Amino acid sequence: MLPLADLVLPTADEEIWRYSRIDQLDPGSFTASHPRTVVSGGAGATITSDRVDDIVEPDVFAQYNTEYQTTTVIDVPNGAMVAEPIVIDHHTVAGSAAFPRTVVRVGEGAQCTVVERFTSEAHAASLTVPVVAIEAAQAANVSYLAVNDVDTVAWQIGHQILTGHRDSTINISTVTLGGHYTRVRTESRSAGQGASLRQVALYFAAGDQMHDFRVHQDHDAPHTNSDLLFKGAVQDRARSVYTGLISIREHAKGTEANQTNRNLTLSEGAWAESVPNLDIRNNDVRCSHASTVGPIDPEQRFYLESRGLQPEIAERLVVLGFFDEVLSQLPALELVNELRTRVATRLSIGGAR
Repeated sequence: MLPLADLVLPTADEEIWRYSRIDQLDPGSFTASHPRTVVSGGAGATITSDRVDDIVEPDVFAQYNTEYQTTTVIDVPNGAMVAEPIVIDHHTVAGSAAFPRTVVRVGEGAQCTVVERFTSEAHAASLTVPVVAIEAAQAANVSYLAVNDVDTVAWQIGHQILTGHRDSTINISTVTLGGHYTRVRTESRSAGQGASLRQVALYFAAGDQMHDFRVHQDHDAPHTNSDLLFKGAVQDRARSVYTGLISIREHAKGTEANQTNRNLTLSEGAWAESVPNLDIRNNDVRCSHASTVGPIDPEQRFYLESRGLQPEIAERLVVLGFFDEVLSQLPALELVNELRTRVATRLSIGGAR
């Protein structure tokens, strides 16, 4: 086994780690162990815990995930419609490093929804390094929601690896509320003609938290489609980072790809970085990117206050309205209502959990 103390960390000099807190992590302070993982739902799918070692390893954290993996494999057969969501709960205990690996393989014309939730022991440092790999066969339809809710002193460094084949649809959502430093790196590949990817994320950092997102939308086939919407808010001394890259290969004609990142800074000490990028190698495409970083629109605040609302209530309503565009696109589950309540509660108490 690879000792955690021997994990050679990347540096912020590397572009993919620029703006990060990676220099503050001490892997040797954690002990590798399995998280408490519970899986529910999924009638019509085959769910096992067999090791999977043939996943692309984008960096050293994914390599360690291969070494220490706690694996959940979901196989949906051709044509199957899994009506009930498959819910996977991972809980990391104090002082430990956990490496959950989730593999979702959806057959031709099949459909399923997977929800993965990450928590950790309260008020205790821990490290969670999840990897999720989703492969959608021809005409498959997959919805995936990750809820990152580890404690505010915990670390999470994750990877999402997505592959969509001909005429498939992948809808992937991420909600991040917890973590001292929470990072998600998403590598999506549209590998078959007509493949479609929709990706949304909501993140809200307060105190000294930092949320970090790195996204690559790779179009490797003609007439593919991807659409990304990330919305975040930071307050107190919190930070967020978004860097996104749309790649259109030479043979990917007729592709349409969009990415949008919007950020609210709710305190003078809060900071957000947004860097969208395009790499387009075919002229017969439609692509766009947009990003904004700034405070709440004073006109929106004034309008609500002029109707008799207290300033803090007006601000809360504006932020909830800002996030609702993402919340409305999450899978229609009771969990989504809970998340909306959690965001409102954090706003009302100044970011405390």
